[in-house]
Order: sequence, then C-alpha cells, then structure tokens
Amino acid sequence: MKGCFITFEGTEGCGKSTQIKLLAERLRLLGHRVRLLREPGGTPIGEEIRHTLKHSQNNHAMTPEAELLLMNASRAQLVREVIRPALAAGEVVLSDRFYDSTTAYQGYGRELDLEKVKAVIDFAVGDTRPDVTLFMHVPAEVSAERIRSRQTTLPLELQRDRFEEADRKFFERVAHGFGVIAAAEPERVKFVNGAQPIEIVCAEIWRMVQPVLPKVGRW
Repeated sequence: MKGCFITFEGTEGCGKSTQIKLLAERLRLLGHRVRLLREPGGTPIGEEIRHTLKHSQNNHAMTPEAELLLMNASRAQLVREVIRPALAAGEVVLSDRFYDSTTAYQGYGRELDLEKVKAVIDFAVGDTRPDVTLFMHVPAEVSAERIRSRQTTLPLELQRDRFEEADRKFFERVAHGFGVIAAAEPERVKFVNGAQPIEIVCAEIWRMVQPVLPKVGRW
C-alpha cells in the first residue's frame, strides 16, 4: 500500500510547526502511521547541514549558491533515506518544508536563476513529489511578531537563525515566490490563511488533506 506525502510551506512564523503537530496527532488517533519530518534536516546528515545553514557562527559568509546546494544535499539524503521507504511502507509523511521553500527562498528570495534552482531540485528529489502542499500565509507584520515571540522560548544556541536575519525586502520576495508557486499549481498547493485562530486553521487543513489519505482504521 502506498502512503501519502503532505508538505507544509510558508514564510517564517506562519504557524506550520503548530499545525503539522496537530495533524500528526489526529492522524495517529485514526490509526495512520505518521512520519514527521523537517527541512533542512530529518536525517543525521541533514541535521548537521541544518545547523550549518541556520545556527552556526561560521556561516556569515555563505553564498546563495552554497545555500542552494546545501539545502538540496540535505533533501537528497532525506528523500532516499526516509521519505521513499516510508511511502513504500504505507506511511503518511508530513514534512515541515520541502522543495517549494527552495524555490521561494533561494530562487525568489536570494534571486538565483529559477531554471538552475529547478534543475538542482529535480536532481535532489527525482520523482518524489508531494501529494498535497499546504501554503500557510500570514501578513508580514504577523510573521515578524511571531518570530520575536518565538525567540524568547528557544535555547540560546538556536536563537540565532541566519534566515531570520534577512531584511524585509527578502521576505517580501519570498512571500511573492510562494504566491507564484501556489497560482501555478492549484491542484497540489492549497492556500491556508494562517492568521486565523488555530482551531479554524486546523479544520481547514483537515478538509484539504482528507482526499489524499490512505484508507485505514476507522477513517
């Protein structure tokens, strides 16, 4: 039995982490086997790359090109080590970010050539593509406030995030990039208003993912 692959996307502070955990809990209660992942990361190699990309004190000189390749090195490992075997075993794979983030952040945000970005992504993932992608959108001011609030709860070694150091123009380009992606693939990418109350967002997400879930248990 083939599983299904659901990805969560959006700018910083859009509520992905909260909603992906709520969805995982609901699916498990219904008898689904759930694999919860994050990008970059999800494997021992990927987690080391994540630290280098986001939190290391030695990453200040990182170029957009190096960032693109490191992101996809982590992704290539994750696809082959975790995602493909989990899907083959009939699991529901939930990923906090996948290749749409690379298109939005490195393509639109860092302004790298979009065709080259796509070529690197295609090499990393092959034919492993999400069944549905939930694009969680919040206004820029909501995103900024949530980032500030989150910083106070993080361990000291995680409080510095290289991506969150980017300027407002960068995040405007990222948000625009996500919008372009969603408009280009409306069958796969579902728009979610992440500024709504948590329970309303949760209900909308459930309605959107039900059609792709494998039949199991009481569902």
